[in-house]
Amino acid sequence: MKRTATLAGVPRWVAVIALAGAIFILLPLVAVINRVDWPQFIPLISSESSVAALLLSLRTAVASTVLCIVFGVPIAIVLARTTFAGQRFVRSLVLLPLVLPPVVGGIALLYTFGRRGLLGQTFDVLGIPIAFSTTAVVLAQTFVAIPFLILSLEGALRTAGTRYEAVAATLGARPTTVLFRVTIPLVLPALISGAILSFARALGEFGATLTFAGSLQGVTRTLPLEIYLRLETNPDAAVALSLVLVAVAVFVVGLAYRASAVPTARARVAS
Repeated sequence: MKRTATLAGVPRWVAVIALAGAIFILLPLVAVINRVDWPQFIPLISSESSVAALLLSLRTAVASTVLCIVFGVPIAIVLARTTFAGQRFVRSLVLLPLVLPPVVGGIALLYTFGRRGLLGQTFDVLGIPIAFSTTAVVLAQTFVAIPFLILSLEGALRTAGTRYEAVAATLGARPTTVLFRVTIPLVLPALISGAILSFARALGEFGATLTFAGSLQGVTRTLPLEIYLRLETNPDAAVALSLVLVAVAVFVVGLAYRASAVPTARARVAS
């Protein structure tokens, strides 16, 4: 029987399809680079509104990443290390923002934290307006980005197992000590990778931010919103800013892959 031709153990037809998929992903990026007005590139991206949008995006993405870590790490640990009734349903709800259209997420946040929302009325009475503020941008970004950290960390926790944690517990370590001295170091590369991916998702968030926070220059207008507005009034500026966002995204994704390649505590112990 004739064997299928392979390339380093991979069937040739798989390599061909992979190449077609890679071209499909890369070709639009090449088109953007080709469309950039390079002589005017710096003036196009250095306008006051563009710089303000970029700085706001970076600040809010960092803040939302911190929130993703604060809330996402406990969620991932509970999902990976405990068993309770309705666990699959809870996991589905937690990961819902992955498949939910961002604009729907923005509407949900608006009716939760808006002036007439479920919790927004209480915050409004206390003099803490949330909707259409910078805080709203951070909440919208956190809402869409947190599943990336949860998925990454939960998978790493399940793969790592509980052997080292069990040993630490039998030696008398308390649960909190086990968490910070064993569990977190064991999955630290996955935590870093998930946090970086959450940052990248937050940086590129558009729909939920526009719906929940609006587009106020210097307050809620992030870089994706600035690009959308410039597309109608100044397409060259929109293309230049898009390239900036692509460059930042490529850098962030590269960091995520580099972090995932760092040896885990488990691997160091085994070696």
